[in-house]
Amino acid sequence: MRSLVPLALFAVHVHANSCIPTSLPCINTLTNQAAIEPAHRPPLPPDPRNSMRFVCFAAALGAAAQALAQTSVDSYIATESPIAKAGLLANIGPDGSKAQGAKSGVVIASPSKTNPNYFYTWTRDSSLVFKAIADQVTLGQDASLRSQIDNFVNAEKIVQQVSNPSGTVSSGGLGEPKFNVDETAFTGAWGRPQRDGPALRATALITYANWLLDNGNTTWVSSTLWPVIALDLGYVTSNWNQSTFDLWEEINSSSFFTTAVQHRALREGAALATRINQTSGVSNYNTQAANLLCFLQSYWNPSAGYITANTGGGRSGKDANTVLTTIHTWDIAAGCDAATFQPCSDKALSNLKVYVDAFRSVYAINSGVAATAAVATGRYPEDSYQGGNPWYLATFAVAEQLYDALLTWDAVGSLNVTSTSLALFKQLDASAAVGTYAKGSAEYTTLTGAAKAFADGFIAVNAKYTPSGGGLAEQYSRSNGQPVSAVDLTWSYASALTAFGARAGTTTASWGAKGLVVPSTCSSGGGGGGGGGGGSGNTVSVTFNVQATTVFGGACLMCVFAAGWCWTGWDGTENIYLTGSVSQLKNWSPGNALLLSAANYPTWSITVDLPASTAVQYKYIRKFNGKVTWESDPNMQLTTPASGSFTENDTWR
Repeated sequence: MRSLVPLALFAVHVHANSCIPTSLPCINTLTNQAAIEPAHRPPLPPDPRNSMRFVCFAAALGAAAQALAQTSVDSYIATESPIAKAGLLANIGPDGSKAQGAKSGVVIASPSKTNPNYFYTWTRDSSLVFKAIADQVTLGQDASLRSQIDNFVNAEKIVQQVSNPSGTVSSGGLGEPKFNVDETAFTGAWGRPQRDGPALRATALITYANWLLDNGNTTWVSSTLWPVIALDLGYVTSNWNQSTFDLWEEINSSSFFTTAVQHRALREGAALATRINQTSGVSNYNTQAANLLCFLQSYWNPSAGYITANTGGGRSGKDANTVLTTIHTWDIAAGCDAATFQPCSDKALSNLKVYVDAFRSVYAINSGVAATAAVATGRYPEDSYQGGNPWYLATFAVAEQLYDALLTWDAVGSLNVTSTSLALFKQLDASAAVGTYAKGSAEYTTLTGAAKAFADGFIAVNAKYTPSGGGLAEQYSRSNGQPVSAVDLTWSYASALTAFGARAGTTTASWGAKGLVVPSTCSSGGGGGGGGGGGSGNTVSVTFNVQATTVFGGACLMCVFAAGWCWTGWDGTENIYLTGSVSQLKNWSPGNALLLSAANYPTWSITVDLPASTAVQYKYIRKFNGKVTWESDPNMQLTTPASGSFTENDTWR
């Protein structure tokens, strides 16, 4: 294993007079004055400078140790960067050395074909990889990769049209998560649909399109790129308010990462469409982008100071999903905007601390690490897949968020500590306080220096557990750091390259996050229906009945046997709730969903006043022992009458 020089070993070889600059005012106190005084002299009074000796030495030692750590990280990056780039390109067909059998422009997730078999192409992984490649081309870092992007465009044009278990190109097929490497449909059981893929693909291609336009290539953008992009944007506008499996393919609900990347895609899609005079869909792109931005705010957990990754799943919600979101929706022009959860926003920084701290006691390899130091992180603390280990890409993402924050603070010219972000800054510097610190001030210098060192720490953790050959698997063991799961994960290599780039000062193109205003009222409207308002201001009484059998808790059963009744909501009992697309149904918020009555069990009921003459989408959810389970897709839908009352009878799906 490649590892960094232990600081404890370094400290043994430090000599005060050789590592502390002689200009320091405390240097003379390192000489024992008593040893050169005449023996008959009375003892000298305590020298107040003596108390400075250890402090001064410790400060110098800390600075020297930090310099060593930076040097070690520099060395790792210099070695790993070409390995990561070569590893990434080796996984792209048709010429990649580990992608044999993959069509041109197709990205394999990993060469592994057993335990696990990742020899497929995922729209999400492929799009994130090609966003990184597009950035290298458009920022002038590697023009030779342009042909790879052209191959990717051609491959995705084909894949978009492939009918699959999620549907056809016009009936939901764009939400299919993965395909065979020969561009045919994967028809096995899977967590589908996954609605982040089209948005991420659109973003990668929009990055390329804008660069081509800047260089005068309007025709190819309009004739070749735009039709591919437009299909994906249309899918987002029609389906963003539908349930989706998250990026880990496990939870079917709404997901922060998906919502955020969909929002970004529509914002930059609207701008591109306007630029090339393809304006028919721009109004809808902007409308649904505003709805997405409004919905995005609902993931924030203000009392706990972190972003809840998914609306379902029953876990804590502390998840790399949220950190990956901040780096993949970074827009330096937006500064530290909290509405879009920019990397240096107080919400994103608070979330980062909560996320990282969640792993301090989970992995054995993090044992003994100081509470203020970097540690290995994974997908989420409850993870059990392949043993539930740290992921290279998750740990790199933490570093990348901090590097992005540093670049933004530098561009803004100040750093703002709020009560929301204070806990993170106190971790970096115990004396940190709420306030705004101008670039160049002592506080700014101290805090940004500490943030840089903290970010480097996460690179150093991955360096420690990178094998000598530099190959990056999906995970490394929580107990001994050995590589685990799929080998040569393409996403791992891409995450290394983007983290290294951020550390080196790379800033990617703005996507329009600056100055956005969150709507005062959320709507789930869109091409897929739901959320429309009647406009009359009248309401009608709607009764929802759903047939659903549930699990009763022991305490509740005692009530049933003793008294013939059951109190809905007794601890340990599974209950049915309702949420949906209008404010009266809590805008798809499972945390605020409406509890139904079990008085006529197994029929659960509730009566709600809803806007008249309005199309409403809704779903029932189950809550049991902290776990939330949504009924299956598609969303239920009804249109309320103009007056009177209405009863909807359903069966749990």
